[in-house]
Amino acid sequence: MSELYEVKEEMERVILVGVATSDNDDTEVSMKELAELVKTAGAETLATVIQNREARHPGTYVGKGKIEEIRELCEQLGATGIICDDELSPAQMKNLEDELDCKVMDRTMLILDIFAQHAQTKEGKLQVELAQLKYRATRLIGRHRELSRVGGGSFGGGAGASAGMGGGIGTRGPGEKKLEMDRRLIKDRIAQLNREIADVKKNREVARSLRERNPVPVVAIVGYTNAGKSTLLNTLTDAGILAEDKLFATLDPTTRGLALESGQQVLFTDTVGFIRKLPHHLIDAFRSTLEEAKYADLILHIVDVSNPDVDAQMHIVYETLRDLGIQDKTIITAFNKQDLLPAEQTMKDLKADYTVKISAKHGKGIEELLNIVEKILREQKKYVECVVPYAQAGVLQQIRKYGQLLSEEYTETGIAIKAYVPQDIYAKIEHQNMFGLSTTSCV
Repeated sequence: MSELYEVKEEMERVILVGVATSDNDDTEVSMKELAELVKTAGAETLATVIQNREARHPGTYVGKGKIEEIRELCEQLGATGIICDDELSPAQMKNLEDELDCKVMDRTMLILDIFAQHAQTKEGKLQVELAQLKYRATRLIGRHRELSRVGGGSFGGGAGASAGMGGGIGTRGPGEKKLEMDRRLIKDRIAQLNREIADVKKNREVARSLRERNPVPVVAIVGYTNAGKSTLLNTLTDAGILAEDKLFATLDPTTRGLALESGQQVLFTDTVGFIRKLPHHLIDAFRSTLEEAKYADLILHIVDVSNPDVDAQMHIVYETLRDLGIQDKTIITAFNKQDLLPAEQTMKDLKADYTVKISAKHGKGIEELLNIVEKILREQKKYVECVVPYAQAGVLQQIRKYGQLLSEEYTETGIAIKAYVPQDIYAKIEHQNMFGLSTTSCV
């Protein structure tokens, strides 16, 4: 009888490497965040190495002396590889691998790997694969030595991982076979992915146009990764989204409806979290998803006030919104995790139109937040005092759903109402009055 052997996946054990330059004063914070990304990816950080330089070395990212120090650390600690805090050029990655004789990764590869693990929907998986292939196309073609190392170390298989793969950071998503395709095949695959994503985008645009015809207001929830966006959506709507204390715990956008106290229906859309040095491959790939915020009626910016780097995180969110062309939107900033904030500490956001203190986890401040949402949506509507003929009483149902009905009184000629209504319903009432189709009069 043959013996059975248990095969265990080996957790990757890495050393983090960063370069602090004269024009970059947040390297230590960025490195702490890199360690959190490593944890989210399922690997272990053994040590952190930071070199102070005027600029990153164009050939090897860090200087020769620091490379020797890293090599010794790898041998002493038994590291399976290193992860650099910036995106490496193909030359930097190749030269570092030649010098260190170990697996070399960068921040972009790590984030792409996490996205590959967490993508659940077809669109999310397509977008991740597209971003990975665009990133790897210039780095892996014709470099067989690197390809032979891609499977080194493993800690689970993310979304889209090929069956039977060794795994490891940088291998989830398309899989080794796709990475070994020649340049033409990769180009063809990228073109195919672009076509599939374009189809998904068309479907999204159709859904968006249907929403515009039935104008339920949309609130886009944005914020730094792990700020509490998913927790808030769960609290508001019982959405049942996975909410973990990890970076990018959720990736695919979720939209849920909610009826405000007035009866006004609202859609809340969760979006992927932002992060410093967010790879442009991801911004491009997820543009169609992130553009949901562009077409929203207002932006709800969730801020983790317990994070010591909160001001920089807020700045990064606004920078990313600007890069996506999302401007001139009414913004509510919700300062989340108030239960973790010292009583004497206060927060400000000069770019927000409204601010509110909340604890999404414990439900504190939620009523005030919804009151602000209702106030903003009301201000975006027109106030009317009308007498609606009984023959056209169906308009009241539209007002209840898409506007705010303040009062109604049944009279001999029709239903006297006072309400806030969206522009299209206002135009309908006004149009009927103009052409004498009803006795409706508007103020």
